[in-house]
Amino acid sequence: MEEKGEIIPRGQPPLKGIRVLDLTRIIAGPYCAMILGDMGAEIIKVEQPKIGDESRAWGPPWVKEMSAYFISINRNKKSLTLNLKNPQGIEIFQSLIKTADVLLENYRPGTMEEMGLGYDILQEINPRLVYCDMTGYGTEGPYRDKPGVDVIVSAIGGLMSITGQPAGEPVKVGVPLTDVLTGLYAFGAIASALLLREHTGKGQRISINLLAMQLATLINIGSNYLIGGIIPRRWGSAHPNIVPYEAHRARDDYLIIGVVNERMWKSFCDLLGMEELKEDPRFSDNSKRIENRKALNEIIDRKIAEKTVEEWIPLFDQAGIPCGPINTFDRVFNDPQVLHLGLVKEVDHPHYGKVKVVGPPATFSESAIGIQIPPPMLGEHNEEILIRLLGYSEEQVMALKEQGVI
Repeated sequence: MEEKGEIIPRGQPPLKGIRVLDLTRIIAGPYCAMILGDMGAEIIKVEQPKIGDESRAWGPPWVKEMSAYFISINRNKKSLTLNLKNPQGIEIFQSLIKTADVLLENYRPGTMEEMGLGYDILQEINPRLVYCDMTGYGTEGPYRDKPGVDVIVSAIGGLMSITGQPAGEPVKVGVPLTDVLTGLYAFGAIASALLLREHTGKGQRISINLLAMQLATLINIGSNYLIGGIIPRRWGSAHPNIVPYEAHRARDDYLIIGVVNERMWKSFCDLLGMEELKEDPRFSDNSKRIENRKALNEIIDRKIAEKTVEEWIPLFDQAGIPCGPINTFDRVFNDPQVLHLGLVKEVDHPHYGKVKVVGPPATFSESAIGIQIPPPMLGEHNEEILIRLLGYSEEQVMALKEQGVI
């Protein structure tokens, strides 16, 4: 990171000069590291020799032998294979720690200490190190040693109990959202610790776990229980606190509508050509509409079924009422706004050719961020890191390979 007072060149990524050692696998940690890489940090992904991150094998689909799953969360990283059960592997890792700004790990609690790489030891080697451990349930407590799996945490943490149709079974969210949100929060925490380090000169330890993140993301639903004692139920696409706010079937397909205030409610009634609803005492305000949700939805369903999705959406847009189609993925990636924003990027890989990925969602007015290098092959950067960064000779690197250290 630049010294205080030094002029940062325009266009420079905000985290250029930050080096991250990433010991994480699967989703939450790699997602966090990918964002740090998007922001310009150098990410060294430390992987087990011959095996690597488990998500490398989570296919099909594949791009040659690399899974689409791995590709989705591992751009902007260099891969170093390193056997941390080997004393020489530990020695190499400790040398890397001296050069690092951030360490990310998601081992079972206590594993780093067992390897002689606990925070206290690493902080002595590098007092400026920002150390972030990511666990399923925290580093202490009765669930300390439970494996941290997104779908299990989303069940324990309540998310599955509120996801699904009202009369149906609980279901998981379509993506591992708890993992992704944990990675996002960890990124913000790490960036904050790096900023503070500029003032104090000292790093620190950050601990984040999936269960804590799951509860933090329950927002209004969790608050409804804590304040009102309301045990929430599954609502399908509906909203427990706002009506109308859910999916309705048009003549050809579903669309979703969100009427979030009384002004919109009046516009909604006018748009439907049902001005009489504004005067109906059953629907006079949001509380009444919640109370009479079923009766109102039956009226809305009949009206929405008269037109197609394409006919309805311009009318809602013109009235300023939130509305949208429920797109399948072929339509998502061909949506005119998605295409206009250029969210899908093509990255050239020297071994795999052109690979499509979803790029960073943020843009900076003064800084260049984005995809610098494609997802790495396992151990692709061993020689670069060991020779260029740590000063090993080619002969030493070859010996390390023969001994199974890398």
